[in-house]
Amino acid sequence: MRAILLLAALTAAAVPATAQDADLKRPTDWSIRFDKPAPDSAIYFVDMPPGWHITTGPAVILYNPENSALGTYTLHSEIYLFPGEYREGYGVFFGGQDLAGDGQAYTYFLLRKDGQFLVKHRTGEETTTLIPWTANDAIVPHTGGEDPVKNVIDVKVGASDVAFMVNGAEVGRLEKAKVATDGVFGLRINHRLNVHVTTLTAEQGS
Repeated sequence: MRAILLLAALTAAAVPATAQDADLKRPTDWSIRFDKPAPDSAIYFVDMPPGWHITTGPAVILYNPENSALGTYTLHSEIYLFPGEYREGYGVFFGGQDLAGDGQAYTYFLLRKDGQFLVKHRTGEETTTLIPWTANDAIVPHTGGEDPVKNVIDVKVGASDVAFMVNGAEVGRLEKAKVATDGVFGLRINHRLNVHVTTLTAEQGS
């Protein structure tokens, strides 16, 4: 029953910024950074229990500076993707450093509506592909229709490896020495996407 009620609530939220949700507020403890900020950069980002609703203009990272993870941990997020014409990535980032400065750095793990995933690292304005866009049957694609689709993302940072999981299945793995993992974690949503994130947590030592 809870799943049905949640789906109904999320479907109602598919078109944001209406009169009925005018009282929803942007989280005051979160920071926002656009990839390429412009005078008309816009984002709809509000507390909408459970979680947050986000509709992007340009690509963006969103994070609470107090949220960080070190050593071994599991980063977990449940994300609903709403229908849209853009085949852009959405997911999580971790290992964030200097996120408000010129030396921003983080690793990100994204999914796409066509059932593919990507892992990249950003340092300043430069990005390095760690795992290119790759299809995997564990990812629920959005093939059309009005309802959102749900994917559960986990990044399991171990002592020697980092495993990238979707819906409980491993889709990729990298040596920890090749991945920056210590630092702030948050969300990365590329441009023109509509998502609802119900959870974003990091459990240390798992």
